[in-house]
Amino acid sequence: MYAAPPVIKSEVVTIVPAKLRNKGPSSWGTQVQGRLVDCFLEGPSFDHEGNLFVVDIPNGRIMMVTPARHWNVIVEYDGWPNGLKLHKDGRAFITDRKRGLLVLHPKTGKIEPLVENFRGEAFRGLNDLVFAKNGDCYFTDFGDTGWQDPTGRVFRLTAAGRLEVMIDTGLGPNGIVLAHDDVQILVGMGRNNSIWRMPMKLGWPSRVNTFIQMSGGSSGPDGMAMDVEGGLIVAHPGTGVWRFDSMGRPTHFIESAAGRTCTNVAFGGPENRDLYITEAESGTILRAQMPIAGRPMFSHQS
Repeated sequence: MYAAPPVIKSEVVTIVPAKLRNKGPSSWGTQVQGRLVDCFLEGPSFDHEGNLFVVDIPNGRIMMVTPARHWNVIVEYDGWPNGLKLHKDGRAFITDRKRGLLVLHPKTGKIEPLVENFRGEAFRGLNDLVFAKNGDCYFTDFGDTGWQDPTGRVFRLTAAGRLEVMIDTGLGPNGIVLAHDDVQILVGMGRNNSIWRMPMKLGWPSRVNTFIQMSGGSSGPDGMAMDVEGGLIVAHPGTGVWRFDSMGRPTHFIESAAGRTCTNVAFGGPENRDLYITEAESGTILRAQMPIAGRPMFSHQS
């Protein structure tokens, strides 16, 4: 339907140092990947000092990359962290497949559970999250859901601490963003390779529909971000990174300068036009200059 979009080249910014790679087996590598994995990056998020936080799933680590490209391990714990977003107050909220929703205090390295279950039932396996302007936190519960088990969920944890189910029929809900002044939820459904749109009516999803149907890749859409024009940036493992406009039309393709497992994205840089990408398997942080600035995350909103 559409002409091939212009290609934006990415560049390698930094790579996980050899001393921080775990050469031994991990439970995540064995159970999820079925092989040895020395690192697997996800969840990029910037703080006000320009430090880039990322998670290393198989090794249960939260790491920070300074503007000078130094890597520091903030905390290492028994878990499978997947998504990370910073709160305005400086805390890092983490969606962990094993442990639920966690909170990290970056300055002390203290990590603690915030929500471990829903009404006494364990989560399927949390994946990604996003904050609304009012401080509500939306997060996805992926687990092993798919066409064989269409019970993936999207939750909302209100700023007042109330946990609510937005949808419970997802096909592998993964990346999540809020659009159009937070009155639409966009969720990447990994197991049918699409982006679902969830319009909000009186605070609840109504008339949920497929916004973008993708093709190819290795695991469906992953992490996502929004730009100031309402464009949607989608990390698509196996292909690269796409930008779609507010109507869902493809406008740009960002080509990986490293491997093909681009898992997540975050805007940064002086004008918030630099798109940082986690290439998970090689442990590489990529950067591409976008034509449109990213929308400030909750942590950076005034």
